[in-house]
Amino acid sequence: MTSRLPVARRSWSQRRRARATVLVAGAALACALGGSAHAQIDDRRALIQSATTDDPRRIPIKSDGAAQSVTVLTGGLVFDAAAPRAQPGTVLIEGNRIAAIWPAGRRDWPAQARVVDVAGKTILPGLIDLHVHLTYPDGDTPIDRQASEGDGVLRGARNLRWMLESGITSVRDLNGVANAPYILAEWSAANRIPAPRVFTAGHIITGTGGHATERPVSPSHGPDYAWERDGADAWRAAVRETFKRGASVIKVASHFAPKEIAAAVDEAHRLGLKVTCDCETVYTALAVDAGVDIIEHPLPRTDETIRAMARHHTAAVPTLQVYQNVLDRAGGFYGSTSRRFTLSAQADFDIFRKMKAAGIVMGVGTDTIGDANQLVPNVYLAELQWFIRGGYSAAEALRAATLTNAQILDMDDKLGSIAPGKLADILIVDGRPDLDIAALRKVDKVFRDGILLVDGGQLIVPRHQSRPLGTTPPFDAVR
Repeated sequence: MTSRLPVARRSWSQRRRARATVLVAGAALACALGGSAHAQIDDRRALIQSATTDDPRRIPIKSDGAAQSVTVLTGGLVFDAAAPRAQPGTVLIEGNRIAAIWPAGRRDWPAQARVVDVAGKTILPGLIDLHVHLTYPDGDTPIDRQASEGDGVLRGARNLRWMLESGITSVRDLNGVANAPYILAEWSAANRIPAPRVFTAGHIITGTGGHATERPVSPSHGPDYAWERDGADAWRAAVRETFKRGASVIKVASHFAPKEIAAAVDEAHRLGLKVTCDCETVYTALAVDAGVDIIEHPLPRTDETIRAMARHHTAAVPTLQVYQNVLDRAGGFYGSTSRRFTLSAQADFDIFRKMKAAGIVMGVGTDTIGDANQLVPNVYLAELQWFIRGGYSAAEALRAATLTNAQILDMDDKLGSIAPGKLADILIVDGRPDLDIAALRKVDKVFRDGILLVDGGQLIVPRHQSRPLGTTPPFDAVR
């Protein structure tokens, strides 16, 4: 029995934490439910009493206990992603977390607090992009450098800077070159580089000749980017390997057999990670039936598959604009055995509208890859406009880009809204993006982890704090 992981009402993470009590009952409860023990044991968070890493892996860490600085954002409007409109308010940040949201006019903050006047501006959660490829080569990357891990890290750091300047404070990287995605995830998590948080899948897992491995093989469509695996055991092992390297989400892609996708989902859920699938037609139906958590792209699927997604609470990241980019540039998607169908703007949008009508939870992702990173933030804003064209209000599109995206990430207990206890990933813009999404172009300030990294629309890098020498050099004792 594969557990289904709804997003509606309570979040996926809340449901998983509640379900972690199964650990106490163990196999006896599983047998009573008529399933195997391992299918139920997919979370250990209820047993963790310490702080954890700020990612879906939730690795226990020791708090340093240091005193926390206080920043006050006052004079502006607050769009918390829960209410439908921005309201006047004051936000207190303590260390890397939101400490409180006060009514406008309250001023009894600590005397040592840093006070930032944001009059005429809107405070909102940092934006999240659920589908990026940070490390893929650009069009001008020499062929012999396309599989370079070092080039990928540097290119990814540059792309992350562009995203941060645009108000994006978290991204889900859905495969890249060698270990570059994992390195960027580690460095961003430790605040060693100015960047959004990176939640990475590392590599695509697919069958031989599957998506991103088709002939003619090139470095960017080879084993440094995607793993071809055949058989259920091999798919299970690939999930374990990406988890070992640092993946916080598992990405699979057609082509695959039913037992392969079932094994990957079973193993990922047991490890506590979600699975997303880049798949189409019959493979989408197989993935939904196997319990995949998210389907990427507006690729063809039947009405029955859409109904199955709704029944199983399978989320979607439609990425409409990236396929429009393909249509604008080439008129279609050609030369791929994993894209054997005709693309059109209308067909893609029809899938979106059917999913919305079915009540499927949809998140915002751009699928920026290679040269498309140079389109940031235009590609992100266009994706939001597609949501609005499909029936979302500006405020609903903002909620999809923040709180809904955090739910799909399994990070809504820490990200996605302005609420006490959540991480201080905060965007401040001129104007009212909850009424006019174009206001997101007017980025003023960006906090990530409580650190001001963008001010006046410009990236700022905090000054390095030099550590003292161990002892004073014996200058006077030497001749």
